Amino acid sequence: MIEKLINSVLTAGQKILEIYHSADFGVETKKDDSPLTKADLASHNELVKYLETTGIPIISEEGEVPDYMERKNYKQYWLIDPLDGTKEFIKKNDEFTVNVALIENGEPILGVVYAPVLGHLYYGEKNKGAFKAEMNAPSPLPQVSPSPSLSFKEIKTTHPKDHLIIVASRSHNNQETEDYIKSISKNYKSSEIISKGSSLKLVEVAEGKAHIYPRFGPTMEWDTAAAHAVVTAAGGSVKQVNGDRLKYNKEDLLNPFFIVKY
Repeated sequence: MIEKLINSVLTAGQKILEIYHSADFGVETKKDDSPLTKADLASHNELVKYLETTGIPIISEEGEVPDYMERKNYKQYWLIDPLDGTKEFIKKNDEFTVNVALIENGEPILGVVYAPVLGHLYYGEKNKGAFKAEMNAPSPLPQVSPSPSLSFKEIKTTHPKDHLIIVASRSHNNQETEDYIKSISKNYKSSEIISKGSSLKLVEVAEGKAHIYPRFGPTMEWDTAAAHAVVTAAGGSVKQVNGDRLKYNKEDLLNPFFIVKY
């Protein structure tokens, strides 16, 4: 299943890139004032085409979310964000991702995160580890074969020593985040902040390129699930500010504030 899933994600990324390098993104505004492009919908359609064959229910940012009375009984379901970082996509800064997670009993047990422009693909599965593949495909439009040959390297979170690296949102920062960063930075000889868009912030921690990602702003469950699976499979944690684990398939799909760390 994982090979077919990864191929579906890569193909969705190809659909996104075709639009990314076109003259018309088809930008619309959704009811919550967030942007929607043709790329969001093209990726959604491609992912759903495969995921429907698994017989497992699907919840997508760009689909109709089932009523809670129905989905609360899901033991397993796919949770997808076809294009995370739509604002970054529109800005053309390359920091957007395709995200697919398998949720089991409120926990992400498998996740695939793909950054099409960067050519980075992350995969994590509970009790099996986390891995990264880099595609050395021709720019600007990598050609995805039906059975891509990817070389995965295992990734693990790392502990900071004297120098703390914090990753923060490129488009959504606030005073609460800045205050938290100041409070934790005092415990280290030096620190630095790097800014990223989309779910790349979480996988930066999984990969050891950053040590902590505090999120004191709104996110939805589909924004975090796939990368959450990668982080935990790599040995890191994604927890609410009070220390409780971040739960999925709540009645309200809005995430509480959380902290990702080694």
